[in-house]
Amino acid sequence: MAISDWAIFDEIRRMNLRQITYQCLNFAMVVSSALMIWKGLMFFTGSESPIVVVLSGSMEPAFYRGDLLMLTNDQSDPVRAGDITVFKIDGRDIPIVHRVIKVHEKANHDTKLLTKGDNNQVDDRGLYAAGQLWLNRTDVVGRAKGIVPYVGMVTILMNDYPKLKYAVLGALALFVILHREQ
Repeated sequence: MAISDWAIFDEIRRMNLRQITYQCLNFAMVVSSALMIWKGLMFFTGSESPIVVVLSGSMEPAFYRGDLLMLTNDQSDPVRAGDITVFKIDGRDIPIVHRVIKVHEKANHDTKLLTKGDNNQVDDRGLYAAGQLWLNRTDVVGRAKGIVPYVGMVTILMNDYPKLKYAVLGALALFVILHREQ
């Protein structure tokens, strides 16, 4: 090889390194932007989980499996019977979306809630933690304030078929690595 051939090869190697660095920085920007949007939503809604997906048919016909719910959790706004709440129970990883059917308020702002799925025959006492007959206000992650129908089906499909999730992630990674901007 002549000297000029080595110079061209070295220049191509530097360009590839720049391109890979640029792609990595683009990926980091996308991830950090998504995290900032999520944290911003958490701040403005007051909810640790401002968006949830309905995973079961227990709330039909109000909400169907795969519906995406937008939540708020304003502590100054009292929970009332009829509100759709999302709550977490000790020992369960996944929050539950059900309607409040009874509310007991005490003078010291201690609120107890009883919930039930619209499509269920009985209340949720069987779902609560052992010995727990009522939910506390602190168990509530948020209340449904908006809905986007069926958008969450993507999440359900990814959880039901893990191979699909890995295939999509692999395809996205391949796209990021191979995609070059002109």
